Amino acid sequence: MFNQQLNNNVSNTSPTKNIEPVIIPEKRHPISTNEIDIEALKVLYRLRDAGFSGYLVGGGVRDLYMGKRPKDFDISTDARPGQIRKLFRNSRTIGRRFRLVQVFFRGGKIIEVSTLRSQSEYDINGTDKLLASNNTFGTPAEDAFRRDLTINALFYEIESKTIIDYVGGVKDLDQGLIRIIGEPERRVTRDPVRMMRAIRHAARNDFRIEENTWKAITRNFDKLELCPRSRIRDEVLKDLTSGSSEPWARITLESGLFFTLFPFYREVIYQHVDSGRRSELLSLLSVVDRLYNTPEGDVRIDFPDYFILATLLVPLVEDHFDISSQRLKGPTHYRLSRKIRAVLDDVLGERYNLKRMAKEAMTTLLVNLSTFEQFSRKKNLPKWLRNKSYFPDCYRFYRVVSEARGGPQVDEDLFRIHRQGGRQDHIRRDGKGYKKNSSKGRKGVRPAFADKNKSVFGLRGR
Repeated sequence: MFNQQLNNNVSNTSPTKNIEPVIIPEKRHPISTNEIDIEALKVLYRLRDAGFSGYLVGGGVRDLYMGKRPKDFDISTDARPGQIRKLFRNSRTIGRRFRLVQVFFRGGKIIEVSTLRSQSEYDINGTDKLLASNNTFGTPAEDAFRRDLTINALFYEIESKTIIDYVGGVKDLDQGLIRIIGEPERRVTRDPVRMMRAIRHAARNDFRIEENTWKAITRNFDKLELCPRSRIRDEVLKDLTSGSSEPWARITLESGLFFTLFPFYREVIYQHVDSGRRSELLSLLSVVDRLYNTPEGDVRIDFPDYFILATLLVPLVEDHFDISSQRLKGPTHYRLSRKIRAVLDDVLGERYNLKRMAKEAMTTLLVNLSTFEQFSRKKNLPKWLRNKSYFPDCYRFYRVVSEARGGPQVDEDLFRIHRQGGRQDHIRRDGKGYKKNSSKGRKGVRPAFADKNKSVFGLRGR
């Protein structure tokens, strides 16, 4: 009933005028101040003591309500950016479309504080065009209606410890539902990236997408072509490295949005139905998700962007070149690498604005799958392969692909990164562990692609 009222009111000139928020007292919700970072509490209390309103907002409230540890604790306030800066000397102002303040704390902790925004986007008499840049300050209600999904538009008020809900977000959280605020067709037209956010949160939380929101996605996914490609690339990388890339891929494939993001996959998956490329793609992403979700404490898993994109492209390259079954040597190895590189230029180069070194790194990972497949049954990998500068990355990549194809489970230690340090490169040269080359440079390390007649240098080590 509340959501029906919400959709009706969004069609009015002032959608927030007649809506009163649902106030959920401390005893009726699971959020405790003990679960909020001390730095976020400091910001909230200082805003309060200075006479301003301060709210924990967005994903932080959503995650705390669901019993998860939020990645970020974002705050909104009625204080203007200049007033926030005066309160927090350890801060800076960022942003072009809308100014917000980053407050810095020891240990690299950053709390972002934004001023409440207005509802100007909802002007019903305006044209259906992409989101404009004229953001202005507003009220909590107006700020809530500007947000993308109901579950991301909740406010937590620190003084009374209540949840303030203008859009029915708590009910949707309880029902496991993803719903775009307002009229979905209009909202995704104004900002098509909202479709990606809806799918992202459905995948991450195993939620169902509400019917009208789903229809808006399936009717308008082609409008993503109107968005800046750099923005789409960043959103895609968020989804691929979220730990929920496999359910994300399933939903995007079902909705058709996947083929707007990766049009080159349409023929591979639809016209070659019996090839199993769809299942292979989902299996690869499932391995990536397992690795991302394994670590705990001060340890995490991280893949470079080129690594995760190369993983996404394995079924495509296999469909084109059947690389795993080939036995490549010398100039044959080099020629195939150039063919793969040309495919990467064609399908991702301009579309995702990849740098040259990223494409070369992806090529090296993909072309060497056949080499690792060839020697995989031996107890130790050959010395010439272990001495290659690309060995650590290619070995990791091969193990991910091998697990996706039914091979042994890859050890997450190969990808482990300590939060206060860098990657632990401990793959020995027999493939079970590794010790980096000494500081004497690249002496004794052969080029990535070379034979007796040619001297074509490949990639340097990371």
